[in-house]
Amino acid sequence: MTPAGPVIAIVGPTASGKSSLAERVALQLGSSVVSVDAMQVYRGMDVGTAKTPPDQRRCPLLMVDVCDPWDDYSASLFQRDARRCVDGLITQGCAPVLCGGTGLYLDAVVDEMDFPAGGASQSRTRWEEFAREHGPQALHDELRRLDPASAELVHPNNLKRVVRALELVDLGQSYATKHEGLKHREPHYRTRIFAIHMDRARLYARIDARVGQMMADGLLDELRGLLGTGHALSKTAAQAIGYKELIDHLQGHCTLEEAVDAIKRRTRRYAKRQIAWIRRDGRASTLDYDRLDENEAARQVVETLRGEGLL
Repeated sequence: MTPAGPVIAIVGPTASGKSSLAERVALQLGSSVVSVDAMQVYRGMDVGTAKTPPDQRRCPLLMVDVCDPWDDYSASLFQRDARRCVDGLITQGCAPVLCGGTGLYLDAVVDEMDFPAGGASQSRTRWEEFAREHGPQALHDELRRLDPASAELVHPNNLKRVVRALELVDLGQSYATKHEGLKHREPHYRTRIFAIHMDRARLYARIDARVGQMMADGLLDELRGLLGTGHALSKTAAQAIGYKELIDHLQGHCTLEEAVDAIKRRTRRYAKRQIAWIRRDGRASTLDYDRLDENEAARQVVETLRGEGLL
């Protein structure tokens, strides 16, 4: 059966201008933007996740503010909820515009991807306890010892993925082998992906400027407000770039200046991983922001879709 669609996806590294471009494309198509960002799902985490403020949105923005930051929220839940949004737009005759930098969440929506059934296994619980006692790096070291190929694919800070890889080891399986198979997933929707590209030095300057603007816009006060609710942030929310470093500052582990520098460094590393993911995925058409402005990029997206008979 031919997958439903079309679905348009705007991807690229953080601070490259994805949200603004996706909104412009959605306006031209009379549609809505569906966020595929793992951190924008959390209510109250606005400044640090670069959500477009409600009063500045020119079209509906879906899949933001869907849960509290102390709630557990997974890629599996995101797949369920985001597909409901996408299916609703398609039923209305609109072409959904997905936008975000979380590759796993995009794949979970547009590709056929099954997730393990809910409920923590004994293996998962054991490895989560190991991480709490010894820390994320020690957990990753265990993965490197038991399954070096998988350790190369999973970042030490991606605690959920490291635990899942170790859980697979206990089942006699390998995350690396399964990951290789992801390249051959069947599409759930007819999806056309466009990726923003720009000079690396220019991108890093934009990242540094964005972090500075987030601090000026009250990121530290936003975090204080969340911590003041009396709820503990979920493991995922507490690891969000910007929030993790400022939590370290509030706990006295570093100065504010050191925390801000750490946010910039970690964001640049994250951007590099996003760029690497786009290259590995191989499906995206490049929008060269070193020669295109946003208007021209939006026009190129729409013209490409029409030329391919997708609109």
